[in-house]
Amino acid sequence: MEDAHTTLLDVEDANGTAFFAVYDGHGGSNIARYCGEHLHTKIVVDPAFANGDYTTAIKNGFLETDEALLHDPKCGGNTSGCTAITATIPDKNILYVGNAGDSRAVLSSHGMAIALSIDHKPANLEESTRIISAGASVESGRINCGLSVSRAFGDFNLKQNPMLDPEEQIVVVNPDVVEHRLTDADEFLVLACDGIWDCMSSQRVVSFVRQGIADGTSLDTICEKAMDHCQASDNKTTFIGCDNMTMIIVAFLDGRTVEEWYEHVGNRVNTYVQSADLPNSTSRTSNRDMNRETAVKLNTATTSNQMLREQVPKPGLSTLLRDLLSPCCSFGRKAE
Repeated sequence: MEDAHTTLLDVEDANGTAFFAVYDGHGGSNIARYCGEHLHTKIVVDPAFANGDYTTAIKNGFLETDEALLHDPKCGGNTSGCTAITATIPDKNILYVGNAGDSRAVLSSHGMAIALSIDHKPANLEESTRIISAGASVESGRINCGLSVSRAFGDFNLKQNPMLDPEEQIVVVNPDVVEHRLTDADEFLVLACDGIWDCMSSQRVVSFVRQGIADGTSLDTICEKAMDHCQASDNKTTFIGCDNMTMIIVAFLDGRTVEEWYEHVGNRVNTYVQSADLPNSTSRTSNRDMNRETAVKLNTATTSNQMLREQVPKPGLSTLLRDLLSPCCSFGRKAE
């Protein structure tokens, strides 16, 4: 299992800040694990964080963590890496999503999937322009016929040009940061690696989770069922459904009890016709374009299926937030 995650309802010395993240590793697990242990600390100790400039703090935290990885003997000398999708909530009404790679953050706002991240793929115009300018090629959606993401922690073999600044390298870790002010329409946030999004569109995931809530299913069980849905029965030809999968659901209770929140969302599901009942698109291109368009409109801020079934529990995580400035209720499940 190369993925890692972080679920902290109250980051130490950060005045009640909540932090959640999924790290999708490739080529090994060391870098993902390091990020899971250290990135949130790098963010909250950055001077910009204390000044309320959370976007800058998140960006600096990503860069400083990558620099620390470079000098770590367990991580700096290999070609492994990881993507990162993070959610930082320093105030109960504001959410900051940081993203480097193709994991994704999707918000359910009254049943509509709101993309809070953009997939960083080599074929994207902005990404491919940088990659080619740095001396690499993009073929079949991959860098030099290898890596399929254009931003990541690690992958230091693709960050070695001494003539280029860090943000100009073939692969960069610079995150996009989106700020979103939470409202009563916002029900929950899903953070997941590409193993989920390769199989289900953002809107389909939101519909899937909402229906589970309406049925009274626990959030950790909803995570497990989503991964069961994504696991391929025959992955020899498409390879879709044979990736590691990690998924976190963060529920915004907004002062309600857990039971009241379930009833609140369930009533919405049962009262309104869901435009979320859409085709289960698996097109990464269409999803990526939708993400980019939505993010602009907002202008705000393991292996094989067989091994996954036989060797590791499915890594579903769920977190319930009652009030981010007071004690919170949480529960989860992690794959070892």
